[in-house]
Amino acid sequence: MSRKLFIAGNWKMNHTNAVAKEVLADLKAQVAGVTTVDIAICPTFTTLPTALEVLEGSNIAVGAQNVHFAANGAYTGEISAEMLNELNVPFVIIGHSERRQYFAETDETVNQRTKAALAAGIKPIVCVGETLEERQAGDTIKVVETQIKGAFEGISEAELANITIAYEPVWAIGTGETATPQQAQDVHAEIRKLVAALYTQAAADAIIIQYGGSVKPGNVVELMGQEDIDGALVGGASLKADDFAALVNNVA
Repeated sequence: MSRKLFIAGNWKMNHTNAVAKEVLADLKAQVAGVTTVDIAICPTFTTLPTALEVLEGSNIAVGAQNVHFAANGAYTGEISAEMLNELNVPFVIIGHSERRQYFAETDETVNQRTKAALAAGIKPIVCVGETLEERQAGDTIKVVETQIKGAFEGISEAELANITIAYEPVWAIGTGETATPQQAQDVHAEIRKLVAALYTQAAADAIIIQYGGSVKPGNVVELMGQEDIDGALVGGASLKADDFAALVNNVA
């Protein structure tokens, strides 16, 4: 089955509105002709309105980096799905390893946030991945399987059609280290098998599985050439228009 590549940039806690406006205007011009790759940028909450304004009518979608599972309430610092909906944000990253590491995200809260996003019509990019210690212990597949089963608990096959999975080995995020294309492919293939076991083969064939972990213009072609890798969740290389445009254009 042919799956369209989906490359999303995660800006994390970077860029003010002034910088975002400049970077996105430049990026928009550089990837304007791309039709064979779906593109998204996930900026900070404070720059979402700027991103939506600059990218309106372009081939670049805008996503958020997190969403809370409650509709409202005493959750200082959190953002609800309704608030994102008000901005017409189509995507949201959920369960990024940094959220798990620094902000006590668990498989249960990832599941709750995923359900909240789906209920609001927002498409989640659900992140999974192992630490270096877990990989060295031979637990990669076990860890990823546990995370996926937890994240997708109570989620129907119809809802699954609106979810993207991002496999991001924690040891390769922001470190300059990258899983080899074969290492990444092996885990992506196992994830697809797991989805088939949890749902159906048709669902597994259709789901987009991104790779995240120091993806750059120089390694994106080989990574995206793997059978089960359907895109990338890009961190550092998405912060500069030239880098992210080169990355996209290299596989367009």
